[in-house]
Amino acid sequence: MGSLFRSEEMTLAQLYLQTDAAYRCVSELGELGLVQFRDLNSEVNQFQRKYVNEVRRCDEMERRLRFLKKEIELAKVPITPLRVDAEAPEAPTADGMLDLEEKLREMEAELQEVNANHERLQRNLLELIELRHILEQTGNFYNEAQVAMSSETYTDQFELDDIDNTQVPAGNQGATLNSVAGVIDRERMPSFERLLWRACRGNVFVRHAEIAEKLQDPATRDELRKSTFIIFMQGEQLKSRVQKICDGFRATLYTIPDNVSERREMLAGVRTRIEDLTSVLNQTTDHRLSVLQGLAQNLEEWVIVTHKCKAIYHTLNMCSVDVTAKCLIGECWCPVEQLSDIQSALQRGQTKSGSQVPPILNRVDTRLVPPTYNKVNKF
Repeated sequence: MGSLFRSEEMTLAQLYLQTDAAYRCVSELGELGLVQFRDLNSEVNQFQRKYVNEVRRCDEMERRLRFLKKEIELAKVPITPLRVDAEAPEAPTADGMLDLEEKLREMEAELQEVNANHERLQRNLLELIELRHILEQTGNFYNEAQVAMSSETYTDQFELDDIDNTQVPAGNQGATLNSVAGVIDRERMPSFERLLWRACRGNVFVRHAEIAEKLQDPATRDELRKSTFIIFMQGEQLKSRVQKICDGFRATLYTIPDNVSERREMLAGVRTRIEDLTSVLNQTTDHRLSVLQGLAQNLEEWVIVTHKCKAIYHTLNMCSVDVTAKCLIGECWCPVEQLSDIQSALQRGQTKSGSQVPPILNRVDTRLVPPTYNKVNKF
């Protein structure tokens, strides 16, 4: 008789299971929780066992479930927990496992497609917002540039003690202005200006303004702090040099028309496109949220079912296969007083599997030290 201070009497038993009924029988034994299997294939590599492919499929299902759970948590959708008074879901049949595997594959593919579309729309919206800020600031930038370029020398807008002021010869009146406009990270702006001044020997006119609107990176969802800039210069060679510097600082360049009316027309079109894209983005967000809410209702159940499937196949990998490959032979420790409960669980597994061959459980005499088992209640 066992107690909290003494283990129940344990016995080693040998179990013979038909291959077709083994899955359901082990599933019933797992729900009962009275059996500890011994590994009869300890000398066999894990990748050479009979059910290694099934274990890999379970690993892939767990990976998909982790992906779905991560997306649900990022969207801050509450996951519906299992009821406390409800029984845990049983392990599915082999066909049920195939259905769950296919469902998880479809859910992952659908969510990845929705995420890709959402990220692409967010990236397009970010580009349009940056272009809008550039167009809104361009008028002031062009007026300042015309005043500076029409003077005898360039205005020294850089207060750098270590750089000598470079004089530009007079006679720039009537010269054609080339411009390069774009957006750059705000923290890179000082070094960007300094390099432009040194590389172009002061023959550029730079103006920039910070973007006060909060922007978000579509990929990492981090906050972006950016500034718009426009650079005026004379000559195609100098323009090419400026563009290379912009590429080195990972600045995003945009083509801005020189004509005022064209810029106004372009700005109006950009604002219209932003409104339309925002509407489409909201619809995509609502669809993604509805998909995640449907997943959150069944996620906990799917996780438990997948873990049970994987545990069953791990247990079956501990059994040896007879020479006919039609029977699995396993050894397990079980309490003597509850052998009848174990026999009943094996009979239920046989019935659910539809097998005509009953499982066989035989006690084995051994001198091995048995494991400790204390019988407890649900509390």
